[in-house]
Amino acid sequence: MPTFGVILAAAGKSIRFNDPNYKKPFAPLAGRPVWLHSAERFLEREDVKKVVVVISPEDREYFLDKFSANLAFLGITLALGGETRSDSVRSGLEKFGSDIDMVAIHDAARPCIAMEWIDRVFETGVKTRAAILAIPVAGTLKRVGIDGQIVETIDRSNLWEAQTPQVFARELLVQAYASPLASSATDEAQLIESLGVAVTVVLGSSINLKITSREDLRLAEQAIKALPKPKLAGPTHPFADDHVWR
Repeated sequence: MPTFGVILAAAGKSIRFNDPNYKKPFAPLAGRPVWLHSAERFLEREDVKKVVVVISPEDREYFLDKFSANLAFLGITLALGGETRSDSVRSGLEKFGSDIDMVAIHDAARPCIAMEWIDRVFETGVKTRAAILAIPVAGTLKRVGIDGQIVETIDRSNLWEAQTPQVFARELLVQAYASPLASSATDEAQLIESLGVAVTVVLGSSINLKITSREDLRLAEQAIKALPKPKLAGPTHPFADDHVWR
């Protein structure tokens, strides 16, 4: 059985989240911090041998104060990210050795991930060496000029919105992050594409939403209720009696 390492990307600035108390991966959601919902799904799997959560250096003191017990109990490794997403993922990638065959990168702010979707993208990743979850674009797309007027309507045929997890053979990611293009890539699939490697799209779900604003927490709270409860039982976390909307 191929072994997996998982990188949870939680080093963003959360500017659009606009909350004076929390960055979005650390906000309370249904009694747990957002990032922990994501981590627990992967930790349930026998093929996942290591989970690394990558945070901004400025959040280190806060994170350890709030969540060090979770890290210790669940065996999660902490890494410090950089200015860009690629810097952060590279930092997480450095925590894996040759005992890890495949690496999955997941947005820590996507807490509504179901095991069924992880199963599909992991299985496809093992077969093809590069796979991501994604969903077809459903809405009508408009290109808008700086004056606020529509320039054109975009044909949405064959357009998909990328999600995470994104799953790749570890050696492919190592090769990709040695490329000068690494600093400008918006996701890992773009980097792998630059190597000339085909990336397979696996159907995800609109439920697998990425929390961007505080309003998204309302949707995520309802979605979390519909997902199977994790089997893991960790220490009491700081949000056990907290509520998202206070």
